[in-house]
Amino acid sequence: MYNVNCDVAIIGGGPAGLAAAIAAKKEGAEKVLVLERDNAPGGILQQCIHPGFGLTRFKAELTGPEYYGRFVDEAKEVGVEYMLDTMVLEVCNETNEVVCTSSRYGLTCVKAKSIVLAMGCRERTRAGIMVPGTRPAGVYTAGAAQRLVNRQNIMVGKKVVILGSGDIGMIMARRMTLEGAQVVMVVELMDYLAGLTRNRVQCLDDFGIPLKLAHTITRIEGNERVTGVWVAPVDDKKQPIADKAEFVECDTVLFSVGLLPENELTRKAGIAIDPVTNGPAVNQYMQTSAPSVFACGNVVHVNDLVDNVSEESERAGKYAARYAMGKLDGEKKIVKCVTGRNVRYLCPQTIEANEVDGKVTLYFRVLQPEENVRLVARCGDTQLAKCKEFRVNPGEMCHLTVATKDIDGDVTVDVVKED
Repeated sequence: MYNVNCDVAIIGGGPAGLAAAIAAKKEGAEKVLVLERDNAPGGILQQCIHPGFGLTRFKAELTGPEYYGRFVDEAKEVGVEYMLDTMVLEVCNETNEVVCTSSRYGLTCVKAKSIVLAMGCRERTRAGIMVPGTRPAGVYTAGAAQRLVNRQNIMVGKKVVILGSGDIGMIMARRMTLEGAQVVMVVELMDYLAGLTRNRVQCLDDFGIPLKLAHTITRIEGNERVTGVWVAPVDDKKQPIADKAEFVECDTVLFSVGLLPENELTRKAGIAIDPVTNGPAVNQYMQTSAPSVFACGNVVHVNDLVDNVSEESERAGKYAARYAMGKLDGEKKIVKCVTGRNVRYLCPQTIEANEVDGKVTLYFRVLQPEENVRLVARCGDTQLAKCKEFRVNPGEMCHLTVATKDIDGDVTVDVVKED
């Protein structure tokens, strides 16, 4: 077995892994090693050739390759090292070892002082939501179709129906239209948008693509190739109303029905998983239940903007470096972050309230859309932070920043309806 030693080992070379690696080097870690299964860094952004990235971080509208390219350049400047074409098989948090297989070195053991999980997320598939019907050609996840069209120059269909109003699905509705296909409709189970409002405007409304809310696909028809789907409205329990179903001709179906954090390695390592996010539970340092293991980006919780991923990941890299250098120990006062009214989950899940002058940003999603609300963070009856919002939606992240000096107990976040 080939053996490698480093200070910080980072699993994943996408936007999360790159940001964490740069931050770890800047914090003083001597050897930072990124383990990436692809033959180049960049992750999912390699196939995201549309603009819209970096508006918050860089005050510029970049494509996915332009966005991650800036991090690749900076990683080179600060001396980040890579092992590409390397698949991680196991994380041993008790010994701080990462077992992987490399096309160059074969079976490899990476011994690190701290580890950062940055594996990203994957799409839910047709099997995951159990849509009945035949299994012909022409059924794809939206991300798979995006890779085929944008990276491999393979057109996946000519007449398309998309299930789910997630961001990738809406972006692919525009992409397929620009490539000459007819996008018949986008079908969404919920009675509200699953992705960003800006993507509905830019990708659907601007191209006249219909969005059917509170509808679903009940069956896929076709033998060798998709010939059509049955689309039906749903009732208030999200059950299809069968007698109102209509047949829609198409030759392609794209599924954009949600993303799942890629956490097989995390679970195998025995690290605590949040049951709502399906990612590791973390504190404000992005530290997991295994003290030497940190996590960031979509492997923790699925973000709406890559700028948020970069910010979280820099924090993970910074504190992973501090842990590797023995600067993150000490007595801990731990409080929980508790979901209140209309809050689905909070990240981080816990806060170490030791820092006198520290600040913690709480990221969360709401359960239901609401208008004219206040976001409130509190300890008991003491208000820590508040923010007024005209509209909140499950497809878009919310956040509040609180000062650790004000925290003397569990922190609860509520979405309060204004009169």
